[in-house]
Amino acid sequence: MFRKLKVLRWLFLLLLAVMTTWLAIAGTQLHRHAQQPVDTVLVLGGSIRREIYIAEFVAQGSRLPILISQGSQPPCIRILFERVAAPLDTTWLENCADSTFDNYRYSLPILKQWGAQHIQVVTSQTHLPRAQWLAQIILGSHGIWVDMTTVDETGVPANVESPVKTGLDVVRSLGWAVISHFYQPQCNNLLTLDSVDLADWEEKGFKCEHQAGIETPGKE
Repeated sequence: MFRKLKVLRWLFLLLLAVMTTWLAIAGTQLHRHAQQPVDTVLVLGGSIRREIYIAEFVAQGSRLPILISQGSQPPCIRILFERVAAPLDTTWLENCADSTFDNYRYSLPILKQWGAQHIQVVTSQTHLPRAQWLAQIILGSHGIWVDMTTVDETGVPANVESPVKTGLDVVRSLGWAVISHFYQPQCNNLLTLDSVDLADWEEKGFKCEHQAGIETPGKE
């Protein structure tokens, strides 16, 4: 019995040492990356106002890589970009996420592949603080520094907050901060904005949020 307790004690101390070292390394990385300029923009889906904002941002001459996680339908986003003459070749659409947690879960391997170190997350004020906390936990555990930008909304976006939802997402994000160092799911529905075929979508039919002011085919 005494030997088992001694082994458990040493295992606990070893785990504590590993966690302390990992946190120290991650903290050092975050501090260093926070001093660097923003190198990537992540847009969280939930309101077309965010995509209107990012289209206007890109139209001003930004060449930063843009990742839109489960946003509006692809043709709607392409039309928004073309309407303000924004380049299409620096924007990617990730269409696997079904929640805020998924936004970061599927975006993480893409951001790491791009070598992102300091990202700007675009969302709505009503989506805070959950969007910020999850970003800081999941992305921050990989040394990615996060700044938040909120877009003014008309009406209520799809992301509805509640203490229960926030609490559950924070708990599973803490778990994912560890698991994601060993396993990261890859999104199999990732495409560049310039590959979106408007003619094909017009045949199938699509519908955009009314705030975009886009006339779309009558099919659903």
